[in-house]
Order: sequence, then structure tokens, then C-alpha cells
Amino acid sequence: MDERLSRPKGFTVWFTGLPSSGKSTLAFLLNLRLSEMGFPVELLDGDEVRQRLTKGLGFSKEDRDENIRRIAYVAKLLTRVGAVAIVSAISPYRAIREEARAEIGNFVEVYVSCALEECIRRDVKGLYRKALNGEIQNFTGISDPYEPPLAPEVLLETDRETPEESLAKILATLNALGYLPEEPERLPPEEETRILARLKSLGYLD
Repeated sequence: MDERLSRPKGFTVWFTGLPSSGKSTLAFLLNLRLSEMGFPVELLDGDEVRQRLTKGLGFSKEDRDENIRRIAYVAKLLTRVGAVAIVSAISPYRAIREEARAEIGNFVEVYVSCALEECIRRDVKGLYRKALNGEIQNFTGISDPYEPPLAPEVLLETDRETPEESLAKILATLNALGYLPEEPERLPPEEETRILARLKSLGYLD
């Protein structure tokens, strides 16, 4: 049987990275594209989730982990019923992201890599400035650590790529993994080769 036909339709795309690295922008673009393709999609944005699902949690490691556990539970339910959950959350700690992966199953981790200096430059809310001045505690990248993924399915470099280029890499990876029923826009051959080599190194392809 073709692997694409046997694979459950539902899956989760989990964006992780520093504040202002571009997670929300790319999650929105992916949500729009998958919706246009006919997928049932729900976008779980970290800031929005904290106002509703996890209101009252702080920014200690314990509270951050609980925040991710609650998001992962909702993503698991969406994935289980055949929907696509797009999660955009800093999720700074590696262990809790791996816990989310194990719980959800069909899990595609997207590491939105961006130089700290560029994240600071992009920060329209001025949160980095406040963190550097000591006005905000436990701020990821300044007074709290960020642990990059060791083997994400997708590696984006948003300080070097346009949003369109980053989106194309995500779609190409989802296609290679068998989650998309149709071909996305083609990437340059050398980029496709890099993506396939990455997935093979992660054990997805023979």
C-alpha cells in the first residue's frame, strides 16, 4: 500500500525559536496555504494560548513546561481526529518538546533559527530592551536559556531567507514526509537535495 494512503491525515507542525524569530509569521502563512489546499487547520499561537488556555501560568521553567503540555494535549486531539495543528510557541526547553513529540505522534518540528541581534532588531514591542534593562525576568534568550532542537525536521534561517523561501522549505518537507496530497512549488534542486538528505539522516527515508 502507498505510504501516503496508509498514513493518518492529521499531523502537528510545531514552530519553535527565539522571540521575534519569525514563528508567528510563518505559522500564519502555513495556516493560510494549508487552508487553501483544503486541510482542516487550527493555529495555536503561543501569545493567544497564554491569554486563554494557560492564563495564570508564569514564566518559571515549571510553568513554561505546563504551558507546553497543555498546548501539546490540544494538538494531540486535533491530530487524532485528522486535523492539522500548527503550533507557534517559543517552547525553549528540549525535553518538553520531545515529550510533546511523543504524545502527539505525527509531529513535524520546525526550528526557526535567527541571530539574536536580528531578533532584537525586529522586536517592535521592545521586550528585548526591557529584558536587557532588567525590567523583565526569565526572558528567553536574555535571562533564560533557549535549547535549540538537535534534529528538527525543518531548519529555517529567517535572518537569511525570505518568508516565502522558508514556507517553501516547510511545504517541501511535508510533501517528502507524505503529509501533502499534491506537489508544492518546486525548490531549487540543491535545496530539495538538502531537505531529502536531512530527512534521510533523521530516519524518515530509506
